[in-house]
Amino acid sequence: MRGAALASLALAAACSAPAPLPDLVTAERLERDGHPDDAIAAYRAAQVTCRQVQPPRRRRELCAMALLGEAEVLERDGRVHDAIAAYAAIPERAELDPPPSAQALYRAGVLSLELGTPEADVAAWTYLWRTVTDFPDEAFAGDAVALLLKDGRRRDARALWQQLSSVAERLDDTAVTDNVLWALADLAEHELGDLAAARALYDRIPADHPDSGLRDDARWHAARLARALGDGAGAAERLRALLATREVAFGAGSYFSIWLDDAQLELGIVLRDDLGDLPGAIAALRRLPEDYPASILHDDAAFELAVTHARGGDRDRACAELARLAKDWPDSRYMLERGPALAGEVGCTLPTPAEPVDPP
Repeated sequence: MRGAALASLALAAACSAPAPLPDLVTAERLERDGHPDDAIAAYRAAQVTCRQVQPPRRRRELCAMALLGEAEVLERDGRVHDAIAAYAAIPERAELDPPPSAQALYRAGVLSLELGTPEADVAAWTYLWRTVTDFPDEAFAGDAVALLLKDGRRRDARALWQQLSSVAERLDDTAVTDNVLWALADLAEHELGDLAAARALYDRIPADHPDSGLRDDARWHAARLARALGDGAGAAERLRALLATREVAFGAGSYFSIWLDDAQLELGIVLRDDLGDLPGAIAALRRLPEDYPASILHDDAAFELAVTHARGGDRDRACAELARLAKDWPDSRYMLERGPALAGEVGCTLPTPAEPVDPP
């Protein structure tokens, strides 16, 4: 029995979480208690003691926590210049370990940019570009691209376009490439005024990076731009590709895109207005409440169905949809704006809302 008990204890010890580094525990407590200088000293002590930890993976993790901890205390204490210096030194001090290095360079870039001086701006861009180019597979690289886009588009959008284009070529097939393509598409549409280039860039994201978190958004925007370019067939094709993800999303661990019900509605409108396919439009619009029962676009679909039936000369169905709209969504913007006008055009009599009954 005693041997079995010892074996159980040994197994429990092996399965338990690694013991925290005492200096890190002390540093966190000191900061919580409002002693930033003592916390910084404890984090610096942890940067020494962490080097004795094995295995190497655990050593790198604890040393990164100690380095980032010091910089974060400096930042929270308002010592911005010291925090920037501490963050900027982390990639070399953390043995270029990608996660803490990317985080540190990004924070150094953010803080430098917030200083708002020409010298700090140059340093900020250096830190942010290093985040992207040195650690392209880390999530902070995508954050850095977003910040470079936000800041750079107001400075020199064309120069930023050239830099991002160069990075996209050099970092192809890395985790940040889809973020770079997204930024290029955004610049192409809004700063360069090249809708065709923006559409092509958005198209590359689902084609070249099918697992990208930007995939569905890219399809939506590519469809929007296709329609703006007069390419209704291209818009419909992209909307159908987006809607096809609904079938895949029934699998375990998957998700539904926020654009799906919008895409279903837009497909119906594109088929009707751009391609003249009234039966296809009716089928697409009818699917919206069936496939997306929780959507807030049911009244939109009902109104667009009424428009579609009216355009096809089917007065009865158009009036039926308008009556349903008036009954189920009396406060809809369509009942306040376009619904009554359409009813007048078609010759429908809409039901009037029931008068409120005063309580006895």
